[in-house]
Amino acid sequence: MYELGVVYRNIQRTEAGVADGLARYGSATVHEAMGRVGLMQPYMRPIYAGAQVSGTAVTVLLHPGDNWMMHVVAEQIRPGDIVVAAISAACTDGYFGDLLATSFMARGARALVIDAGVRDVKTLTEMGFPVWSKCISAKGTIKATLGSVNIPVVCAGALVHPGDVIVADDDGVVCVPRAMAAATLDAAAKREANEGAKREKLASGVLGLDMYSMREPLAKAGLKYID
Repeated sequence: MYELGVVYRNIQRTEAGVADGLARYGSATVHEAMGRVGLMQPYMRPIYAGAQVSGTAVTVLLHPGDNWMMHVVAEQIRPGDIVVAAISAACTDGYFGDLLATSFMARGARALVIDAGVRDVKTLTEMGFPVWSKCISAKGTIKATLGSVNIPVVCAGALVHPGDVIVADDDGVVCVPRAMAAATLDAAAKREANEGAKREKLASGVLGLDMYSMREPLAKAGLKYID
């Protein structure tokens, strides 16, 4: 059960250098480096292509068709945060647009991740404020029901605690728990270096069949070449 009607003001955020450093590796590499966990559902898509961010999570629980708590969470944003919005029951309404984005940006938010709808996409794109959402919808919302801010939430299938790191790009959104963030950054750096060496081999004409020593297991599995 979610805790309702509360705002936690003092949360422990992942150290800024670690949170910021994860952005360069992107969601796919971070997901792999962390052991293939923490990835949000693939329906979470960016409203425009090319954005690649990371930041510390400030969470908000909303209710269907009600964005009241989005105005409450704005006060808790610090520079470098990413707002993660979960919904207590499935909804596709447009909870967020250019006015809220203006408020979020003034507080230093880097992005919004919301398991619901967003609107004013053209203006948000012009503003350069990235959003990853379940859908785009012009349908508005009301302001009537209390949710909560900075509690653990499940957003698009991923458990997110306040202060965790969110990494998001064109491939998706991944949540890195605060306790795993530093180790994940190290693992992502090593994975990226390893992939760079592989990329050079592939570019030189070496086949994956040979680089990954696949020929023998393929033969054992019964693969036959016919001329």
